Amino acid sequence: MQKPSSPKVSIVGAGPGDPELLTLKAARRIAEAEIIFYDALANPQILDMAADSCRKVEVGKRGGQNSTPQLLIHEQLIRAALQGLRVVRLKGGDPFLFGRGGEECLALRAADIDYEIIPGITSGMAAAAYAGVPLTHRHRSQSVLFLTGHEARGGKAPDWSRFAQAADTLVIYMGIERVTGICAALMAGGLAAETSCLAVQWATLEQKQVRATLAQLSVEIVRAGLGSPAILIVGAVVDLADLCAWLPRTEEAARHLLQQP
Repeated sequence: MQKPSSPKVSIVGAGPGDPELLTLKAARRIAEAEIIFYDALANPQILDMAADSCRKVEVGKRGGQNSTPQLLIHEQLIRAALQGLRVVRLKGGDPFLFGRGGEECLALRAADIDYEIIPGITSGMAAAAYAGVPLTHRHRSQSVLFLTGHEARGGKAPDWSRFAQAADTLVIYMGIERVTGICAALMAGGLAAETSCLAVQWATLEQKQVRATLAQLSVEIVRAGLGSPAILIVGAVVDLADLCAWLPRTEEAARHLLQQP
């Protein structure tokens, strides 16, 4: 296969986890790649789609663990592109939603490196869809707000009370470790304690999930043993899972559902 005439990096969304949710274009770029820089949350099965000769470099980030510095990732992408390699930067979910894809684009642009963006299904949308929760509904939710529960190093923590009334549905990434404070601040901002919530760990894979009211969410998350990576969904649309859920339920999940108010 002929190499591109100029260095090029494909910034590829790996989606929420299930390899079958990759776009056709993403799968093609992975198969063509000569080097892949991949995130910690990218399913390892996706890397099996690459050629045996492809070099695979982990540059993942995990909260509280050793992580590859972002500037080093920029340097590695630029170096590989200048060598004329077909480069894929494989990012969990979608590159432009809490994925630092914008930062990497700016670094490549500053180095005069040609690049492309291949969107992926973001985990917040996938977690909701696999749980049977429509994030929008004509009668329950006409607005959705995507938020991160993890502030940048040295940055200011989100003002959760300000977001309480900002949209009908809230989708919170990387918030499970701060869920107690987040729920308290949302209630302080005027969101009712009885507001329905859903927490989902490993969306589209294990899809381990728990439903509760806003007041009880943190307690139920601990009881269910949920941890990162997880998505929190807050809003009346969560109740529609009773009608729209399509995944088979375990006995434990069914019992928990019957206990819902």
